Amino acid sequence: MAVIQGIKEKVHSPLYDSLNVEPEKQLRDVENSSTLKFFVNVQGKTKLETNLQSASLLPHYNTFEARAMRVVISDLPPELPAEPKAKSDEDLAVTDQEDNGVFVDDDGLIGIVKVDAGVATIVASEADFELGKRVQVFADIAVKLDRLMELVREARDSEDGFAALIANEDGVTLKPPTAETKSDTVADFGGVIFLSVAELEGLIIGLDKKAPPKEQLRPNDGAGTIIGKFIYNTVTTLFVGEKIMIQMPTWFFPAGAGPFSESARFTTHGEPDPMATFRFPEPIYIDKQQNFRVEIEVPDSDTLKELQKIYGPLNIWVVLDGYMTRDVQ
Repeated sequence: MAVIQGIKEKVHSPLYDSLNVEPEKQLRDVENSSTLKFFVNVQGKTKLETNLQSASLLPHYNTFEARAMRVVISDLPPELPAEPKAKSDEDLAVTDQEDNGVFVDDDGLIGIVKVDAGVATIVASEADFELGKRVQVFADIAVKLDRLMELVREARDSEDGFAALIANEDGVTLKPPTAETKSDTVADFGGVIFLSVAELEGLIIGLDKKAPPKEQLRPNDGAGTIIGKFIYNTVTTLFVGEKIMIQMPTWFFPAGAGPFSESARFTTHGEPDPMATFRFPEPIYIDKQQNFRVEIEVPDSDTLKELQKIYGPLNIWVVLDGYMTRDVQ
């Protein structure tokens, strides 16, 4: 459609751009510097991620009046990868559900032995299992990260604070070696490895850079949330040209969007009302073909290391809300 010369129209047309961390990826895989840049890299993004067509420039010869700015952060449960595996530093006892020891004799036969006041009693066993030749079965574990997080949730939901790994589960290696080929038999006898919440969290934290931050490891338990971690530890700056138009901690720019709940187990960055966000006292003008961008910086290096551990899915949007002046077609 042809452009009508000399006539412009003003429309409410917010500009937005985002940073996206895919499931099973960490923030460091997307951006490993201390500064997240918005409206700069827009190529290859979907309409969910940006509505800008050219990096740092308005479309065609349009101008823009920025009336408000908001930062929107998604609050989605993380999806963790299978790798890496967390390994135990010490041997873990294999027991049954009643905490009786699992033993193996010299012939590799399996038995469940109860020890009470120093007296050992065979509770269940294969044929010909001899009490006098017993050796307790221990295990080394090398469990995948996603499975570890499942076990953490199981342990937290259990009454005693423990989760159980079955003896023949992937990642479990039984010791002594004579029991390795009997892992299925040990499992048939109810052989499990009990792990506490503290033990499981210790295994995950031991993965260092690949471990999720504590806000994803212990969500909604007073350790904070990803949204809180982000908005209280970053500084957001709007540049027009190379001039700083505003620079404030990110909590100054509430989302004014997204889900909202009065439940203590949900966090959102501001009430979901378009008016509940920061509005400029006077509009900030972006002229035609004038560069602009928003930067969110993490000043503290230790906080940066923690934020870079965040696992996706995660979206961080920056929205410039205002009016676009454009040609009439």
